[in-house]
Amino acid sequence: MAYYNRAESDKRIANIRQILRANNLDAALIYFDELNVANGWYVTGWCGQFEKGSVLIPVEGEPILLGGPESEPFAQMDSAVTKVRCFPVFMVPEEEYPNATIIDFKQLNEELKAEGTVLKRIGVVGTTTIPHQVYLDFSAGFEGVELVDITDAYEDLRAYKSAWEGEQIIKATNLCDLAYDKMIAAIRPGAYEYEVAAAGEAVCRASGANSFAYSTIVGSGERAKAVVPTATNRIMQDGELVMIGIAPRVNGYAGTFGDTIPVNGVFTQRQKDLLNHMRETMRLTKEMLKPGMTGKEIDVPGRLYYEKHGLKDYLVCPFAHSIGLMEAEAPFFGPNGDFVLVPGMAVMVDVSFFGHPELFGGRIETGYIITETGCKPMSPKMDAYFSADLK
Repeated sequence: MAYYNRAESDKRIANIRQILRANNLDAALIYFDELNVANGWYVTGWCGQFEKGSVLIPVEGEPILLGGPESEPFAQMDSAVTKVRCFPVFMVPEEEYPNATIIDFKQLNEELKAEGTVLKRIGVVGTTTIPHQVYLDFSAGFEGVELVDITDAYEDLRAYKSAWEGEQIIKATNLCDLAYDKMIAAIRPGAYEYEVAAAGEAVCRASGANSFAYSTIVGSGERAKAVVPTATNRIMQDGELVMIGIAPRVNGYAGTFGDTIPVNGVFTQRQKDLLNHMRETMRLTKEMLKPGMTGKEIDVPGRLYYEKHGLKDYLVCPFAHSIGLMEAEAPFFGPNGDFVLVPGMAVMVDVSFFGHPELFGGRIETGYIITETGCKPMSPKMDAYFSADLK
């Protein structure tokens, strides 16, 4: 069964076409690959393996998936966009496909013209990630066509979550709750970091996760200062802290949590004090999550608290960001952020410190859906856990 929702995809294509008409554009070219999956998935509910691709959405007419020959049958089965054309620039380099129909962008341009679709101005999505050769080849094939960056306008659509999107994020968060218990149970002196990751990933996959939005975080001891340390074959030691996090996706939408706990199950007083500072910062930030607030306002209480307790020099990341098709995606609610919260938005409160001379690093994180009057927890379990200090 495919991961896309037809009604959602149709609505999104209609919204993209509104952007095109407002900017006098004839089509949108939306780039994606396995790393930069979100903008393509937003329309298709799909991403190929090994090959790169784009979605071409004309103002009038059927959208076309531009990719490679390995992706074509996969897309025709699972993508919301099933009209596919294959191009060398999206293929696995030097691989050969003798039975595939492979064209260039000039041929695509001629095909569209023959169908009555003449493109003079095209809006491009993903200008910071699109490979240079893709851009060159497309520009040559559509010679004389003006390319206009519409990435910001497109990604603004993704910031406002529909009820269906919110449901997927909550489902993914439910998997996080299951993973948390399994990961905690696997943490002990003498265990490998990868054992902790395996415990969380296994229960997520067994319970319906279609992928993960980042490689599972397990960073013990000094590795916790690495900000996003993926699990390794390091053996966890008695007396250390370990930072953990996981991000399962359901129908493409991510949930996550972050926590920092003692490997032996017992906090020292120093560890407890620092983690309680982080919990208070989380609570202060949560109180700011309500309609009308911006990053410039949301960030202030937590930053002042960090300054008061000597943690400002170890602050790498602001305390709030959105979540959706990516675990951390725009808008970000940092000290210069002016994006306004509205009901339905999905926001993570993500409190961390890194590079501390004694405790190295740590993160606690859980999420909230913005309501008409404030916010509600994605995980009541984790919200209750972080709502009180460690005793």
